[in-house]
Amino acid sequence: MSAFEKPQIIVHIQKGLNYTVFDCKWVPCSAKFVTMGNFARGTGVVQVYEIQHGDLKLLREIEKAKPIKCGTFGAASLQQRYLATGDFAGNLHVWNLEAPEIPVYSVKGHKEIINTIDGVGGLGIGEGAPEIVTGSRDGTVKVWDPRQKDDPVANMEPVQGENKRDCWTVAFGNAYNQEERVVCAGYDNGDIKLFDLRNMSLRWETNIKNGVCSLEFDRKDISMNKLVATSLEGKFHVFDMRTQHPTKGFASVSEKAHKSTVWQVRHLPQNRELFLTAGGAGSLHLWKYEYPIQRSKKDSEGVEMGVAGSVSLLQNVTLSTQPISSLDWSPDKRGLCICSSFDQMVRVLIVTKLHKI
Repeated sequence: MSAFEKPQIIVHIQKGLNYTVFDCKWVPCSAKFVTMGNFARGTGVVQVYEIQHGDLKLLREIEKAKPIKCGTFGAASLQQRYLATGDFAGNLHVWNLEAPEIPVYSVKGHKEIINTIDGVGGLGIGEGAPEIVTGSRDGTVKVWDPRQKDDPVANMEPVQGENKRDCWTVAFGNAYNQEERVVCAGYDNGDIKLFDLRNMSLRWETNIKNGVCSLEFDRKDISMNKLVATSLEGKFHVFDMRTQHPTKGFASVSEKAHKSTVWQVRHLPQNRELFLTAGGAGSLHLWKYEYPIQRSKKDSEGVEMGVAGSVSLLQNVTLSTQPISSLDWSPDKRGLCICSSFDQMVRVLIVTKLHKI
């Protein structure tokens, strides 16, 4: 691919903020996005921005008692577009951004900070009930139904006597019909665990030797296809989730991408073979996954096992001197993307030529 045909990553708008940003998310079906974080005075903040004529307009600023670490629209309906957030005190809140004084749903979900959150069953993505999953420093991963008060519908915690590991990332997947659904969780010691919510069992686990910073299935609402796991030390792994071998598990390919921690991975909503990784040195890398000729083969005993494909780097760009803490593709406009970094900046990016790849 020549330099002219390659996608380009262009910074469209950048804005400095007066607080530390931990997460940013597009508001579905709009030109708006939300940023979440904490002020220096120790309170939490959610801001709603709209892109207008090549500039950002602040529509609303909401201050809350506790710093806000993460948020998702994944369990909300397209009509309501409620934002679910996890904060430093372990609270899960669901907010109506039009009337944010009192949360629509509130639960003290965890004993310590909620590091990570994901939603499914809303926005027309994923069959079945709307659910939110949270992962915390207290070592537990909990699944919540916003229609049910106080108690989680599933609670994955270490057995008595086992060490509690800090859960850094969670992701829903396999929600292709009313019954099936999985949650994948990544921990600070490199463990990746795949929980089957239908059977309430641990379906698979592995260890990638470094703390798992971010996990994402290429699609939440299809039969499991691929899972990307990013880690400390600049590595990421792509697992082929179609074929599970009884002892070897899922086939995977790994790539050393950045010189530092890979903080985030996000698949392009319009093309699941493309994904963007965000690094601790302020860089973004755009990757393409190529499938092998055959995705499965038989081992010496005749049991099916997966075959991993390969990844190629399409483009990379350095935006900041600080880690890029969050990243989100627009679900509505191909190539439109936002990212936040620890230099207290939020950037709107345009990635070109994605329809040609």
